[in-house]
Amino acid sequence: MKKYEPNIIRNVGMFSHGGEGKTSIVEAMLFLAGENNRIGRVDDGTSLMDYEPEEIERKITISSSLACFEWNKHKFNLLDTPGDDNFIADAKLCMKVVDSAVIIMSAVSGVKVQTEKVWEYTDEFGIPSCIFINKMDRERADFNATVEDIKKNFTDRTILPIHLPIGKEDSFKGIVNLLSMKAYIYKDDTSGAFDVVDIPQDLLDEANNHREKLVEVAVEMDDDVMERYLNGEGITNEEIERCLKNGIWNKKIVPVLCGSASKNIGIQLILDTIVQYYPPPTFKKEIEAIDIKTGETIMKGLDPDGPFSAFVFKTITDPFAGKLTLFRVYSGEVHPDMTVLNATKEQKERIGQIFYLVGKKQKPAGFASFGDIAVLAKLKDVGTGDTLCDEKSPVKYKAVTLPTPLISFSLQPKAKGDEDKLNSSLTRLMEEDLTIRYKRDEQTKEFILSGMGQIHIEVIVEKLKRKFGVDVELKEPKVPYKETIKGTAKVQGKYKRQSGGRGQYGDTWLEISPLPRGAGFEFVDKIVGGVIPKQYIPAVEKGIVEAMEQGMLAGYPVTDIRVSLYDGSYHEVDSSEMAFKIAASMGFKKGMEAANPTLLEPIMKVEVIVPDENMGDVMGDLNSRRGKIMGVESKGNNQVVKATVPMAEILKYAPDLRSMTGGRGTFTVEFSHYEEVPAHIAAKIIENAKKEKEQEK
Repeated sequence: MKKYEPNIIRNVGMFSHGGEGKTSIVEAMLFLAGENNRIGRVDDGTSLMDYEPEEIERKITISSSLACFEWNKHKFNLLDTPGDDNFIADAKLCMKVVDSAVIIMSAVSGVKVQTEKVWEYTDEFGIPSCIFINKMDRERADFNATVEDIKKNFTDRTILPIHLPIGKEDSFKGIVNLLSMKAYIYKDDTSGAFDVVDIPQDLLDEANNHREKLVEVAVEMDDDVMERYLNGEGITNEEIERCLKNGIWNKKIVPVLCGSASKNIGIQLILDTIVQYYPPPTFKKEIEAIDIKTGETIMKGLDPDGPFSAFVFKTITDPFAGKLTLFRVYSGEVHPDMTVLNATKEQKERIGQIFYLVGKKQKPAGFASFGDIAVLAKLKDVGTGDTLCDEKSPVKYKAVTLPTPLISFSLQPKAKGDEDKLNSSLTRLMEEDLTIRYKRDEQTKEFILSGMGQIHIEVIVEKLKRKFGVDVELKEPKVPYKETIKGTAKVQGKYKRQSGGRGQYGDTWLEISPLPRGAGFEFVDKIVGGVIPKQYIPAVEKGIVEAMEQGMLAGYPVTDIRVSLYDGSYHEVDSSEMAFKIAASMGFKKGMEAANPTLLEPIMKVEVIVPDENMGDVMGDLNSRRGKIMGVESKGNNQVVKATVPMAEILKYAPDLRSMTGGRGTFTVEFSHYEEVPAHIAAKIIENAKKEKEQEK
């Protein structure tokens, strides 16, 4: 099998807001590279990259896909990533393993929400990038306005056009290359073929102005070249290109290209630009890793000739093909029949077949070496985020921090007996998608599925049915309310039963009092003089604990309460553990009613990141949800609002925030504490709970 030297490998990620044309661009690239005899389309099922039924139905990329191909004697590993915010975590995982990013924007709509997010990811991972302005053939397409929008939003790097469009909207037909100062006029047949000609006269002045700016920016990357330029000396094209490359590699310059995926204009120039100006895997000299002994983050040097190590950035689960593991090699080589260590799970794995992917099409690789991205089949316990390495030289690479789930639903299998099948199926989907959370709420007895948004949850449900034959019903999850008391009561709990023969007798005196919020339950044994024998005391506590499972108001569990057993009596013959357990339960229920019971609700700690212009709407909305604003702080062009909000008021917050902020707002949520429910709301909750119980009967 062919070995690709690191200097000819290009690991590239395609990133954008949803609907900007990423996948169409990749399909055009695959056509140009000879991987497909036509330009694939998502809407007619001919796409090589978006091949899952859920993607074809929705016409969006849901899961990142890999395309390995050759172009101009270089090996491309191209990752087509989702742009929808429901699946953006997949794009972040891909950003970790690529060496450059192509950020696609529409010439019609400019910078959008997820564009801002992927731009932040390029900062986080230190990735050189370029911007491709797509859809130049569309109505209202405006190259200059889009460039200005980019400059306004992204001020941390120099935005530098290296292409200019020839024509606009329907008349868009080619590109001026400011590096070669030539015009590329495309054939009107989507073949990608073009003629190289002189720049049209009506564009020459504009091209010369942009060329001058390009040279001024480029020479700033080299002090010697800049000094000669300022002294009026001639600078060669080779020097300008070298300076430009230096600026790109050091993440100071972001070139802007343009074209049209639908007309296959400018797509070849993206590939050529990446080959000429963007880095190979040797660009990364070190990477964040975890010290296996101390657990601390360290920087590990990358060695092409060292022991094998790789990071798993994606897992594809298929009930028929088995599990596919996508990985990037950070040192050494991996071959079939090798035994490697999964350093994350501390388990050994036997390597089987190694291959490349073009969408779902497999191509045998034979082995994978430093810098390459490849795929392994049927590994046992390897999941996304794991590190594979030589067992004699263990290393664990730092995992990607992913956003937490924002929305939850109660999940119920439609077919009886499908609970076990549901659990195993979701476990497999969670190997594929790290943003899925699944648990059983012990209080409400519901299975809770959490994800990044409504569409994310719907896709999970569709995959459960298609891949594993599990059909489920979604409902809004129940809020895990609790009950407590505000007063104190002393009560007797007495159980006496005589029905011939040995009877039952247990007599307890209990003092019930409230504890501070979050304290839970405390049992105090104050018995003196043996009025209740010691062997019955644990039964008293057990009776109280069992009675606490269902409160007196609405049947919710009781918490934050102290129960002291301070007196009682027993019968030498008729007393038993069961009798004292029942007596304590009766006394506790009586005491709860007498001690001013009240309802508690879970309060969530929420952090909302919003643009300045949406601050008023978001804070007003949080207040309307009974939220308490705890503080506001600035973060770039955004504000971070910290608040506490009742869980009941925030179950559907994700779509509401998206609507309020045009998709620009994000939030995190975690449990904080329990608080008393306002009386008028508590009355409704209690009434609803009683109705549900009556219906269950």
